[in-house]
Amino acid sequence: MTDAARDFLKGNTPLPLGRANLDEFALTLEALAAADRDVMVVCSDSRGSGRLTRFGERFPRQMVEVGIAEQTLVGVAAGLASCGKKVFAVSPASFLTARALEQIKNDVCYSNNPVALVGISAGVSYGALGSTHHSLHDLAALRCIDNLTIVVPADNRETAQAVCWAAQGNRPAYLRFGKAKMHHVHADDAPIEIGRAALVRPGDDVAFIATGEAVRQCVFAAEWLAEKGLSARVLSMHTVKPLDGKTVLAAARETGAVITAEEHSIHGGLGEACAAALLEGGVHPRFRRVGIADEHTVTGSQAEILSHYGLNGRSLAEAAKQLLEAPHG
Repeated sequence: MTDAARDFLKGNTPLPLGRANLDEFALTLEALAAADRDVMVVCSDSRGSGRLTRFGERFPRQMVEVGIAEQTLVGVAAGLASCGKKVFAVSPASFLTARALEQIKNDVCYSNNPVALVGISAGVSYGALGSTHHSLHDLAALRCIDNLTIVVPADNRETAQAVCWAAQGNRPAYLRFGKAKMHHVHADDAPIEIGRAALVRPGDDVAFIATGEAVRQCVFAAEWLAEKGLSARVLSMHTVKPLDGKTVLAAARETGAVITAEEHSIHGGLGEACAAALLEGGVHPRFRRVGIADEHTVTGSQAEILSHYGLNGRSLAEAAKQLLEAPHG
């Protein structure tokens, strides 16, 4: 374990900064492709934005570029997977999950072709390009499709683990990556298991359950709350589907207050999945969803947009204080 990781686990800031998850994805993929010629990438005019230019130079026979044609992308990837290839289909998340939704549903999931669909520049990563390029619908659209595992890594360690898991070629999957450099929220030796939430920080007064880039903001919120004498648990729910409902219920029972945070619409994503798990499990904590409001998003940098919608550390800490102070019953 690094000194930075030890300091982090003790609650000392700052979180150590790593690569963008896109870069971690590309580097992990190169290592896998060097060891296994069946590992392949299919992309739709996204080699540069997906940090895959070097992959194509090193492994030209293991990459297919289809151009700006997302439906073709998914169809080609499904065909290769049906022939035994371990395929990663890479495209901006906003276009991959909207333009090619039918192919994802039928060619990949219904046909049980183990393609790893990789949505890059997800959430509001495209910033000032606006709602047309923001991917705030993808989790909602994909959660209702059978036979699809959805993973949204919070740091480089979760990303590497997700890519290695997907390369085993066992089942269809959707991996969601943003563009920003990621803080390490896990120690170097922290166990990461697809399908199980990862404990980032213990706490007893309130639980933040977050996914992707929102996790680090919840860590910052927990540190603000600690200065006020409040103990906040932070869970990285990297696997959005299937949801680790047992950990959600345990967090609610043990803290009595739950806040979900996600770089996604408040409708249909992690927050609603957790709410359903709590209701069906008969556990009724104080509860609040934090995400992107039901509107065409404002424009600006990613940080500016997230701050506008309350997805930064200070705003999340304030939301937790308000939740704990509100009457419950």
